[in-house]
Amino acid sequence: MAIRLFVTGGTFDKEYNELNGKLFFQDSHIHEILKLGRSKLNLSVRTLMLIDSLDMTDSDRKLIAENCENCEEERIVITHGTDTMTDTGAYLAQTVKNKTIIITGAMIPYKFGSSDGLFNLGSALAFAQTLPHGVYIAMNGKYFTWDNCRKNKQTGSFEETAV
Repeated sequence: MAIRLFVTGGTFDKEYNELNGKLFFQDSHIHEILKLGRSKLNLSVRTLMLIDSLDMTDSDRKLIAENCENCEEERIVITHGTDTMTDTGAYLAQTVKNKTIIITGAMIPYKFGSSDGLFNLGSALAFAQTLPHGVYIAMNGKYFTWDNCRKNKQTGSFEETAV
């Protein structure tokens, strides 16, 4: 089973500039993380962009959707910033059919050494192999449908919006 992994940026791939204290993007850490996790999955990785999700536009979402539609794989994982991943989920649910799409991210950058991104990516890859077609958010070891979750900024985790 082949899985396509699209990188879009978000906290997952941010680096810390020790001189000015700002976070920035240099390159994706996905290959390093997959190697660290000893992944044996049949993955094809493509970086679409490296941006903060608060800066993501509809044209960025259109690019993500087009890549999802045009890739041969039916199972897709997208790394994404947590602030607007449900917005991208809504866009993809309207435009991409007959694919299983899992959107995941991190609250803490990978380079900080204590990132939740490793666990979230591993969970997303597992969910991509088992869930039926649809658009999902995978965070904190759980999966949610794109339209039934939100980021709780007080707890730093995702939760269902309706029980």
